[in-house]
Amino acid sequence: MSAENSVGCVTPQTVHFNGPLRLRSGAVLPAFELAYETYGTLNAARSNAVLVCHALSGSHHVAGCYADDPENIGWWDNLIGPGKPLDTNTFFVVGVNNLGGCYGSTGPLSINPETGRRYGAAFPLVMVEDWVAAQARLADHLGIDTWAAVIGGSLGGMQALEWSLQFPDRIRHALVIASAPKLTAQNIAFNEVARQAILSDPDFHDGYYADHGVIPVKGLRLARMVGHITYLSDSQMAEKFGRQLRHGQHRFSYDIDFEIESYLHHQGNKFAGFFDANTYLMTTKALDYFDPAYDYQGNLAAALARAKARFFVASFTTDWRFAPARSREIVFALLHNRLRVVYAEIDCDAGHDSFLLDDKHYHAVLRAYLENIVV
Repeated sequence: MSAENSVGCVTPQTVHFNGPLRLRSGAVLPAFELAYETYGTLNAARSNAVLVCHALSGSHHVAGCYADDPENIGWWDNLIGPGKPLDTNTFFVVGVNNLGGCYGSTGPLSINPETGRRYGAAFPLVMVEDWVAAQARLADHLGIDTWAAVIGGSLGGMQALEWSLQFPDRIRHALVIASAPKLTAQNIAFNEVARQAILSDPDFHDGYYADHGVIPVKGLRLARMVGHITYLSDSQMAEKFGRQLRHGQHRFSYDIDFEIESYLHHQGNKFAGFFDANTYLMTTKALDYFDPAYDYQGNLAAALARAKARFFVASFTTDWRFAPARSREIVFALLHNRLRVVYAEIDCDAGHDSFLLDDKHYHAVLRAYLENIVV
């Protein structure tokens, strides 16, 4: 991490909200906490704030590093900092861990005040709409009436889109990257396979594994392996791994023979070491349920008629999980409502993970758009 364009060492913060939050499911959280980080300086007019929404396994740690853990660099550090596309010399950037997360916000690992035990499976399902409602409470806490922009990739892009619908007067620009207006049946199917891997793990204990002092490692590992297959493009897999053998020859066993197998096992093991299984289950369900057009008889244009923001929508040519056609659905619905939208379809061979990478064309179009936001 280069010192001259880094936000440097950062400190996570936590805010407690006493007021109840009614969730889309009908459940009510009497109180909750959100973990967040900020980068840059909020201007006197409080008009330069940008909210960054994370994807499935992301967190509030978006940029910089921690003084006691300098190797722990924010997941979008290549994008955010002084002189970077999301320039902290101009913008006050806020990263937040979603409600139900496992990085400090209230979630399944938190203590349920009614029982004195961890919530576990008793933590209610939290949807994209609920995350945005909770983020609005954080904006109130920070004294931000209107976001200059809300930006996110994948599931984060869905949150940016939801911000423009739930709080149309509190967002001026929505940046929806590598996202979709709803999941396809194929995507829901992948999520269900991943959930079943966790639910069928003997250490899952109906979601109360923390009470047993165990973690459903096998299920989490398999769920992440399934996910990673969908995050990469076929061409990227071929380039990085091909049919390379770990030992130079076939070993005729069920052990790990191919480098791609080794990669998937590595990613699965790493993920199982830090992510919460109940949070994974809940987050994939939030993905499945998100559909702004659901209450409009499937008419996305009618659903987006509420929006007032300007939009930047970007997709990547090799992203087969959230294909460019899904982004174009959003663009067409916005244009139907005569909303201002910039669309970029970026040629990048990294598949769905492209939105996380330092691709020069991707960063160039983002920079150009962000530089034209008046603060």
